[in-house]
Amino acid sequence: MDSVRAVLIDIDGVLTVSWKPLPGAVEALRRIRDVDLGVVLLTNTTSRTRASIAATLGAAGFPVDAEDILTAPAATAAYLTDHHPGARCSLLNSGDIREDLAGVALLLDDTETDTETDTDAVPDVVIVGGAGPEFDYAALNRAFGHLQRGARLVAMHRNLYWRTDRGLDLDSGAFLLGLEHAARTRAEITGKPAPAFFEAALARLGVGPGQAVMVGDDIESDVLAAQRMGVTGVLVKTGKYLPETYRAASARPDHVLDSVADLPALLDSVVRR
Repeated sequence: MDSVRAVLIDIDGVLTVSWKPLPGAVEALRRIRDVDLGVVLLTNTTSRTRASIAATLGAAGFPVDAEDILTAPAATAAYLTDHHPGARCSLLNSGDIREDLAGVALLLDDTETDTETDTDAVPDVVIVGGAGPEFDYAALNRAFGHLQRGARLVAMHRNLYWRTDRGLDLDSGAFLLGLEHAARTRAEITGKPAPAFFEAALARLGVGPGQAVMVGDDIESDVLAAQRMGVTGVLVKTGKYLPETYRAASARPDHVLDSVADLPALLDSVVRR
């Protein structure tokens, strides 16, 4: 890590929990900006658009705008354009993210149509975003029916849970596993830990993997996924971090910090060429 020029940072669990800044997070990001390091906030958050995230973070004091944020929904839109152009898509997600799915042909809510008789309402792709109240039996069973009829399965991430101010909440990865097994298919992942997601962030900053650091609270999807691409991985002990998850991980992070507040000191110890 002798030539760091850019920092990739997860949002939920690293900078914020339930959109409230973690101690020292605002100052840490300001210090990183002050030394002219490139920054992309790389997030699997699926409940808000980039503009909404930027507005919320800005109001909390973080020096960011929408162009600094790369979301799983935005990556999903790019993926579908490249791999499933023109596909009719059914979206199962908690939150309105249509603004970040520009160019994606989203069908009406399945409850408004009879997909057995109306072929125009049968999706080519089922998109699974983030979990919430919308993930009830009826919605999951409709998705299962689409998959049985040949729809492809695209998921924004595989996160099993995330940290809120109430504690850990179940996420869509738990439901995704059930859909995959029941429909005998495998989801195409567009957010972390997909390599293309990290590549898009690096391309946006114009740096190579060896010039970047990835900071996250998910050891597998954030940190080790980045390390496999040659990016320096930094795990923080906030958010969804659990000691047992760390011990059971498939490898070890390059660095472990108590929180993102300690990141500027780590970066200060690096000689940037």
